[in-house]
Amino acid sequence: MSRAGLDKAPREVAAMFDGVAGRYDLTNAVLSGGLDRVWRSAAAAALELRPGLRVLDLAAGTATSSRAFAEAGADVVACDFSLGMLREGQRRLGQRPLELSAGRLVLSAGDGLALPFPDAVFDRVTISFGLRNVADTRRCLAELRRVTRPEGVLVVCEFSRPVWRPWRTVYLEYLMRALPRVARAVSSSPDSYVYLAESIRAWPAQADLADLLRDAGWTRVGWRNLTGGVVALHRGYAG
Repeated sequence: MSRAGLDKAPREVAAMFDGVAGRYDLTNAVLSGGLDRVWRSAAAAALELRPGLRVLDLAAGTATSSRAFAEAGADVVACDFSLGMLREGQRRLGQRPLELSAGRLVLSAGDGLALPFPDAVFDRVTISFGLRNVADTRRCLAELRRVTRPEGVLVVCEFSRPVWRPWRTVYLEYLMRALPRVARAVSSSPDSYVYLAESIRAWPAQADLADLLRDAGWTRVGWRNLTGGVVALHRGYAG
């Protein structure tokens, strides 16, 4: 896998996620100390879901978050370019499409740089812990804007920059030293987490990501820090 500071080859990134699909959710829970659920719940709340809304969950992985969106009443497309992740998600869901008591959930293969959807078809679009893995962040944000209806909402949940300097130092040391060691104990592809740690360190700070959203056409952009800035929720509006 290429180092985070170099160009990301989409096939390599997809292959990396194919390799970790089986234990991906378990590994994330262990590495985050269970906080991944808290962060994803915050992202769901920021989407302000209600029955009947059409939602695109990009980089959906095994569709764990997507299912929660559908259970809130939304009609959800869980989209990812890793077929391995989608197959694992499909295995867990058991059928397609999944008809829940509230909304509807379908799984779709797709590239965030060229989404396989018409213009202005979704009321909400979201991407959690996946934006830093695309080869062109600006293009992905522009594609998300393209498929969003006027006044629709984007929510980005992504690792960010801790705001308290001592905590930031501890956090970055954990990423580069402890995280790969823990991953070796629980992940099916521990070397992938070396790349993931590097990609987090190389990712733009909160204000810089907000600028990228504005450049892609999103308006009223703001963000909220979670866990002291370890993760940030960015939100923008279409039009």
